[in-house]
Amino acid sequence: MRPRSRSSRRSLRPESNPRKRLLLLLLKALGWMAARSPEPLLRALAAAMGDVVFYFGGRRRRLVRSNLHHAFPERDASWRDRIGRESCRRLFETGLLSLATPYLGPERLRVILRASPALEKAYRRHATDPVPSLICSPHLAYWETQTAKPLVLPSPFPEFGIIYRPLDNPAADAFVKSARERFGMKLLSRRDGFAEALKILRRRGFVGVLFDQNAGLQGALTTLFGRVCSTTELPGLMAEKFNARVLALFPRRLGFWRIEVDVEEIPHDGTCDAVTLGLNRWLERTLSGDDNLCASWLWSHDRWRHQDMPSRRLRLESKRDLLAADLTARGVHRLPRRTRILVRLPNWLGDVVMALPLLRAIRSGRPDAEIILIARAPFAPLLETWTVADRVLPLPPRGPGYWRFFRRLREGHPDCHLLFTNSLRGDLEAWLAGSRQRFGIARTGRPRPLLSHVHRPALGFDEAKTHQLELWRAFLRHFGLNAEPDCTPLTSVGPTAAGPIGLIAGSENNPEKRWPVSHWRELIAGLPGASFALFGTANDAAITREIAAGFDAGRVTDLAGKTDLQTFAARLRECRILVTNDTGGMHLANALGVPVVALFGPTNPVRTGPVFTAPRTILQAPGSAPTGGGRLTELKAETVLAAVRPLLS
Repeated sequence: MRPRSRSSRRSLRPESNPRKRLLLLLLKALGWMAARSPEPLLRALAAAMGDVVFYFGGRRRRLVRSNLHHAFPERDASWRDRIGRESCRRLFETGLLSLATPYLGPERLRVILRASPALEKAYRRHATDPVPSLICSPHLAYWETQTAKPLVLPSPFPEFGIIYRPLDNPAADAFVKSARERFGMKLLSRRDGFAEALKILRRRGFVGVLFDQNAGLQGALTTLFGRVCSTTELPGLMAEKFNARVLALFPRRLGFWRIEVDVEEIPHDGTCDAVTLGLNRWLERTLSGDDNLCASWLWSHDRWRHQDMPSRRLRLESKRDLLAADLTARGVHRLPRRTRILVRLPNWLGDVVMALPLLRAIRSGRPDAEIILIARAPFAPLLETWTVADRVLPLPPRGPGYWRFFRRLREGHPDCHLLFTNSLRGDLEAWLAGSRQRFGIARTGRPRPLLSHVHRPALGFDEAKTHQLELWRAFLRHFGLNAEPDCTPLTSVGPTAAGPIGLIAGSENNPEKRWPVSHWRELIAGLPGASFALFGTANDAAITREIAAGFDAGRVTDLAGKTDLQTFAARLRECRILVTNDTGGMHLANALGVPVVALFGPTNPVRTGPVFTAPRTILQAPGSAPTGGGRLTELKAETVLAAVRPLLS
C-alpha cells in the first residue's frame, strides 16, 4: 500500500476538521451552561422538549406509541400515553445531565446520586468474597450517573471497567472519556478494550456492559415483551467464561436530577444462554411491575429494529436462535404473535387463491407475526375457515366509511403492510392504515409514491412467461421471505367416486374465455353414466339453463346463482372432477384438492394456471401458443372427453 501524503494525514486528524471542532465546542458550551443553570429551568426545558417529541415528533412519536402498544396491549391507552410522555421527558432530562456531568463537582454529584441499600450490600459482599462480577445495564435513562458510583459507595472501591462505544469524533470521545474516568472508573472501548475487560475479570473485579436487544445479525434470537429481538450475548459469554456473578444495575428516578442506583442479582447456571435469557426476563418483570422504571425505559428507541429491517422483514434471522429455549424457560408452547402484518389481498377470487401458498410461507417465516388479511367481504367467511391468517377484515362498502375503516387501523399500530394489489386506491388504503412499512411491486412506468418500499422486477422480466405466483414470490423474497410456498391442497379430504362432475361454463370478466354451450352439451352427452353439477353466478344462469335444457334434472343439477361462496366451495369438494373455464372457481377447486380439467383459450395458463398440487390438466385451443391466444370454439368436446375419462377411472 502507498503511504498517505502528509497533507492527507493531516486532513484525517479530528482537530483539523472544523465541523468536529465546532461540535466539540458546542457540546462543552451547552454542558457548561447546563451545569450552572437553575434546576427548575432545566426541568421545564426537558418537559417542554419531551412534550414536543411526544405530541409532534412524527416518527419518534409513532415509535413510542407503537412500542408501548405492543409491549403492553392489556393496558389502557391513557396509561400508555402517560408512560410514553414521561419517557420522552426523561430522555431530554438525561441528555441535559450527560452534557452537564463533566462540569459537576463531587459535592453536586453526591446530591444528585445515591446508592441503594442493595447496591451497598453487593459491594460489601464483593469486598469479603471477591469473584468476577458483571454489572449489566439496560437502556434506562440517567446512564451517565453510573460513572460517579465511587463517590457514593464505601471505600475501597474495587477495580471497575465499563465497556462503552466510543464516539466517532476522537476529540469529543477523549473529552467524554476523561470526564467519566475522573472518579476511578475505567472506560474500555468496544473496539479495543475487551482484552483489558477480561483481565479485570481474571483479577476478580467488576466489568460493566450494556445488554442490548438490537444486536443485529451478531445477536441471539430471543423475545422481549413477546416480540422477537436480537439480544447481545456478550454478558452471557463473559459470565460463562469466568463463572461470573451477574448483577443488573438500574438507576431509579427520585426527582429531577435525583437518582438512586439499584442492583439485582440475576441467578444463572453458568451458561451463556441462561444469562442472556435471564436478563431479558428480568427486564420485562421489572418494567412491568414498576411504572417509575418503565417511564425511564427508552421507548423512543427501536429495540426490535433488527427484525423490522425491510430486507429481513419476512424471516427471523440472527447468529444464534434461542427462541426454543426462551419459550421453554417461559413455559409457553409457541411464540406470541406480537408483530402485526396487514395483507391486502387481490380483488379477484383466482388471485386470492393463488396468494394462499405465500401466506403459508409468511406464517412459516414469521411464526411470531399476527397476519391480518384485508379482503373483499364475500371472501372473508371462506378465508376464515382456511385458517391461513389470524384475522380477516372484510372491506366495507364504498362510501365515507370506507376510508375511515383504514384510518382506524392505525389504532392497532401495524408493523408492515403487504399489498398484492397494484392500484392507487390500495396504496392510499395502506398509507391511511399507518404502517411504517408498506411493500408492493413497482412496474416500469408505474411509480408508487405512497409505498415506503417497493420491489422492481428485473429489466427484461417477462410476466407473460412467468407464473403470477413466481412474481409474487420474488416480491416477497425481496423483503426477506426464505420459506417456500406451500402448494399442498387446503383440505386432505379427496373427492368421492359417487360425486358429480362439476362444470363451470361462465366467466365473469371475459366472454371469450367461455367454452361454447354446444360443446358443454356434447361433453354431458358423451358421459351418459355420470351426474353433473353446473356452477356459476346469477349472471351465468342463462348459459347454464341452456346447457341443462333437455337433460334429466336428476342427472344435471343447475346451481348457477343459488350458492354463496362458502356453499360453492362445499359443493365443489363433493365433485369427483371439475371441468372449467379459466375462472376463480378453477383455482378454488384446485386449492380444495378437486381434480381439475381447465380450458384455456385467449388467456395465459403459464401465468394464471392452477398452482396447488392436486391433479390438474390444462387444455388449450388448437394452435394456441403456450402463453395463450387461441379460440375456445376450436377446442373440441372429444379432446375434453379424452382428458376426463382417465380421471373418472
